[in-house]
Amino acid sequence: MLQIGDKVVYPMHGAGEISGIEDCEAFGETKAYYVLKLPIGNMKVMIPLDNADHIGLRDVISEDEVAAVEKVLRSEPERAAGSWNKRFHANLSRMKSGDICDVAAVARNLILQDRQRKISSGERRLLDLARQILVSELVYACEQTPEEVEGWLEAILAGNGFIRAAEG
Repeated sequence: MLQIGDKVVYPMHGAGEISGIEDCEAFGETKAYYVLKLPIGNMKVMIPLDNADHIGLRDVISEDEVAAVEKVLRSEPERAAGSWNKRFHANLSRMKSGDICDVAAVARNLILQDRQRKISSGERRLLDLARQILVSELVYACEQTPEEVEGWLEAILAGNGFIRAAEG
């Protein structure tokens, strides 16, 4: 069972710290909930204790695993195929997996696409969400501020030859 102070990732929302466990009544039934405080947007999410495993709640990656995320960010982007709607759903499925490397790949690919030709508003929201999820987990994994992590990401993506080549 998770404890107060544990740092976890909630797929499609990002990483946060369990700040408490509260009982809440919903639909006439009282249940215990984890209170998850997210570092970005100062958002609070409540997750039923009995549903935490089912929704994919997991521990934040270790500092050692950050290298795998960096490798994904530095690797060659995948070429976008199909309509924006098809790409959107494929990217959304990858993000729902909860795997930080999948989220990093989605962010990298959408950033490249946007620099080559502007992405749709739906893909823009997905890119913003991917960046938020990525930054929130890296804040805990690297013990850095959101601003420091954002700077690190920008430096990696700006130095990515594939992205620079697409711009020029």
